[in-house]
Amino acid sequence: MSTLPTLTTPLSVGVLGFGGLGQAAARVLAPKRDMRLVAAADGKGYIYDPAGLDADTCISAYAKTGTLGTIETGGVLSHQSIQDLIEAAPQVQGYFLALPNLPNTFMASVAKQFIASGWKGVLVDAMKRTSAVEQMIELRDDLAKAGITYMTGCGATPGLLTAAAALAAQSYAEIHSVKITFGVGIANWEAYRATIREDIAHMPGYDVDRARAMSDAEVAALLDTTNGLISLENMEHADDIMLELAGIVDRDRVTVGGVVDTRNAQKPLSTNVQVTGRTFEGKTSTHTFTLGDETSMAANVCGPAFGYLKAGIELHQRGIYGLFTAAEIMPKFVR
Repeated sequence: MSTLPTLTTPLSVGVLGFGGLGQAAARVLAPKRDMRLVAAADGKGYIYDPAGLDADTCISAYAKTGTLGTIETGGVLSHQSIQDLIEAAPQVQGYFLALPNLPNTFMASVAKQFIASGWKGVLVDAMKRTSAVEQMIELRDDLAKAGITYMTGCGATPGLLTAAAALAAQSYAEIHSVKITFGVGIANWEAYRATIREDIAHMPGYDVDRARAMSDAEVAALLDTTNGLISLENMEHADDIMLELAGIVDRDRVTVGGVVDTRNAQKPLSTNVQVTGRTFEGKTSTHTFTLGDETSMAANVCGPAFGYLKAGIELHQRGIYGLFTAAEIMPKFVR
């Protein structure tokens, strides 16, 4: 009787991108024993230490100098930090891509870097847009041939709420609708510049290119006109394609919207997913899964991302490569 391979812990993992989400990822990993953060990169440099990185040291250095590359032990300044880190740290088993997907092709271009490098391991992203995930789907065969297990759409939404919808759907013979509503509270938008720009790109009259080109002053001026609130409806969100790919519901029955408060840490409304369907007895009902208001955006993105990273590493060690979504694979809890 064959047995499944067991993971040797701690797993050596890295984080690409060290803005608000990347820094939160470092803090999430700090107390974990299943995973050890050994590598991180930003736009100007990277750091690698197989013995492990200290989150506070990394966050302090980034705040003072704008890059991890200035850290005395293990830091390297680089204008091609991702490529250089891949070459310097082949032992890293998986990466969380805490990168802004601006432009909309950026994440796919990063995946292509990993494919071309010959590195084999697990990549996890928390991308939002349907069109961005569609680009990853086009790379499915290339990822599999390269020996890479890629987990896409594995944040909060898409991610945690998509997985909840996939599970809730099991009660029904037919799914009528999936409605995801999110509330995000951020005390200071500048801590999540890239994330806020991605949200602005969903606003009427804006797109990815326009949002990306906005200066910080222009973003602040826009937020002044809305009292710091960003209200979004019928967003282009990859929950739709992920649930369709999983065979659960057609994408046109999935809607995503919400409110982001960029001036208050308290959520403006509770984040939830509602799955409405018909049971085999012919009754119509709605399941609602609501996230606790006390959980931050960072907690609801980084936690699932590393859970999916752990699941991806298990798949990878079993020789299963290619592309998977949060609606297809159950995350593994990272202790």
